[in-house]
Amino acid sequence: MAGEVNRRSFLNSLGVSVGAALATAGGTIPVVGVAHAQDKPKGNIPDKPFKIGHMTFFTGPAAVLGEPMFKGQQLAAEEINATGGLLGKRKIELLKADENAGTDANVKELRRLKLSENIDFFCGITSSGNTPALGPVAEELKVLTMFVDGCTDFLFDKAVPNPHHVFRLTNIQSADGCTTALAIAQTWPKSKRIAHIHPDYSYGRNAFDHLKIVMKKLMPQAEVVSEGWPKLGTTDFSSHITKAIASKPDLIVSSVWGGDYVALYKQALRYGMFQKAKFATTLAGGVAPHALGKDHPEGIIAGVHSNYHFTYPSGDKWPLNKTFVEKYHQRFNEYPNFQAEGAYTATYMLKAAIDKANKLVGGWPDEDAIIAMLEGMMMAGPAGYVYIRPDNHQGYKDAIIGFSKNVPEYPFPILDPDRIITIPIRNITAPPGWPKGEPTSTYTWIDKTWPVVKA
Repeated sequence: MAGEVNRRSFLNSLGVSVGAALATAGGTIPVVGVAHAQDKPKGNIPDKPFKIGHMTFFTGPAAVLGEPMFKGQQLAAEEINATGGLLGKRKIELLKADENAGTDANVKELRRLKLSENIDFFCGITSSGNTPALGPVAEELKVLTMFVDGCTDFLFDKAVPNPHHVFRLTNIQSADGCTTALAIAQTWPKSKRIAHIHPDYSYGRNAFDHLKIVMKKLMPQAEVVSEGWPKLGTTDFSSHITKAIASKPDLIVSSVWGGDYVALYKQALRYGMFQKAKFATTLAGGVAPHALGKDHPEGIIAGVHSNYHFTYPSGDKWPLNKTFVEKYHQRFNEYPNFQAEGAYTATYMLKAAIDKANKLVGGWPDEDAIIAMLEGMMMAGPAGYVYIRPDNHQGYKDAIIGFSKNVPEYPFPILDPDRIITIPIRNITAPPGWPKGEPTSTYTWIDKTWPVVKA
């Protein structure tokens, strides 16, 4: 893009909207949560269990994201099994593995799950530090895989550039930094002095890069006055908090997540950080909702990994979400986060692909037939419509972010229902055919095609 562009006009052109309704999709598409037995399957269907290896964080600070992920898949499996199982005969059996064991141990466990347990499907993964190691191994083992998260762009840009067996459902990582930066540009466009606190590994670096490139285009007056890089699993954030405050910022931005984020915000309260600067995050609202207390600051930009918050869409506007939240709460006595929704949807996408393949070829479909059905699939789920791009096996759904607010209905903050921001995902991610770039394809796409706006 060339020429001078007004910031508000450009944000409007991107579809950045407050309180926007879900877009509609034409035609008949699969629907999450519809687990009734299909018409009699074609051909003979084996009755042996369908084994899913689910790896996520069951221990450590990241368990506030990981445990809901497993519960989402568990709920979907129970619903499907109640109708007889996949194609009415194959009951789903879940095998758990703790991602907290570390990357090397996770790779060994994936090999064990496939070679010893003979899993049919591998799912889960929270950390973007793990998918680039596990993806190539899943391809080598020829195990059908859908990562729920672990959303680094690096997975399909470099680690597995031509995926066959590997898919991923959560919005790509670059969308996370872009979504938060666009929310900042819309809400606090005149901020000049920006302090950053990010986890010192691939996710934090990616968030920092994409926050900076979007701000470079939409808030050219902004400058980075402080950087804090706590290690993943840090329990004491005091040095990073005091460093950020000392830089006298207008705005502090953070991509710290999970139990680390809970520790960060509680320690920041003691230093009065939220009274001294505005605060924006990529993942404050991404933890299990009950992990945040009423002491959490209100009015901050509270990211949900650009994916989902259980209160949106609210009421009867999107029945799939209302039903999912009710079922999840009834089953687990808590509310779902984006990981729970992602795993729930992933399981139903698998079911839909198996159902479609059976109708085409009969019997239990082979893996290539299931893969062919997943490629290009669009499904209606609790978060809205999710689409699997056939060229890179990456899932895309419209991005969401909002502002924290305490309400009487819940013992924790939610996203302010009057200030939820939605963004069409196609407008903040590199399109098909865009060349691979550094640090990501989306980064170079923004750098080369977005204008530098005027106020």
